[in-house]
Amino acid sequence: MQGFETKIRVRYEETDKMGIVYHAKYFHWFEVARIQLLDDIGMPYKSLEQKGFFLPVLDCDATFKKPAHFDDRLTVLADASFQSLLRLKIKYQVFRGPEILALGSTTHAFVDDQGRVVRPPESFAEFIQ
Repeated sequence: MQGFETKIRVRYEETDKMGIVYHAKYFHWFEVARIQLLDDIGMPYKSLEQKGFFLPVLDCDATFKKPAHFDDRLTVLADASFQSLLRLKIKYQVFRGPEILALGSTTHAFVDDQGRVVRPPESFAEFIQ
């Protein structure tokens, strides 16, 4: 996966009593990477919302390979593709240096402000494909 890159520094509050990052924090990092990916492709989420498009999460998952700890410097790679005309899948990889710590994905649909499924903006679809 080539992907778009986001840097994360693990904060103390993200760890549990064992000094390991709490599993749910990875989903926060996935969102940070997703927002950065949209910025990097010239489609900031805020501008999508202003045009009436929203991207709710339909599905999410994560697989943990190795633990992250307080003050680790991590890299999250995010890569987007269409599963179908109406479903966007974003895959994530979390690294500490060359070590892969976690894999994950989120699936999204484009909806309007009434929650109805709509086609993505043409320029967005062209870029992702």
